[in-house]
Amino acid sequence: MIGLDTNVLVRYLTQDDLVQSMQGNAFVERQLSHAEPGIFGHIVLCEVGWVLSRAYDYTREQVADALGTLLTCRAFRIESPDPGILALLNYRHGTADFSDYLLGRAHQRLGARYTATVDRKAAQAPQFTLLA
Repeated sequence: MIGLDTNVLVRYLTQDDLVQSMQGNAFVERQLSHAEPGIFGHIVLCEVGWVLSRAYDYTREQVADALGTLLTCRAFRIESPDPGILALLNYRHGTADFSDYLLGRAHQRLGARYTATVDRKAAQAPQFTLLA
C-alpha cells in the first residue's frame, strides 16, 4: 500500500491545477491498483471534505459525491471503511459536517454509547447527545 495525503486526493478530484492534477492522475493510474492501493486515514477524508466545501465552494451534494468516490474506488483503501461509509450516509441526509458524523461513528466502533456534544446539528444524529 501507498499512503496518500489530502493534496493528492484533492488534485485528483478537482483537476484544478494542470501540472499537479496530471501528476496525481498519472500516479493513481500507473502506481495504484487493487493489488497495491493508495491508503488514507479518517483525518485525510475529513480534510478533503473540508477543503472541497470551504476552499472550492462545493455544495453538500458535491462533497458527498466526492467522498463517495474515494470510499468506493478500488484503487483506494481507507482506515476502517465502515465508519466512513456510515458517516457519509449521515452526511448525505443530515445537516452537520462530515467530520462530526465520522467522529460519532468512530466512537460507536470503539464502544461508546453516544458522543456528547454541544453542536446542535450533530446532536440530531442518534450517535450524539446534546449537553444541556
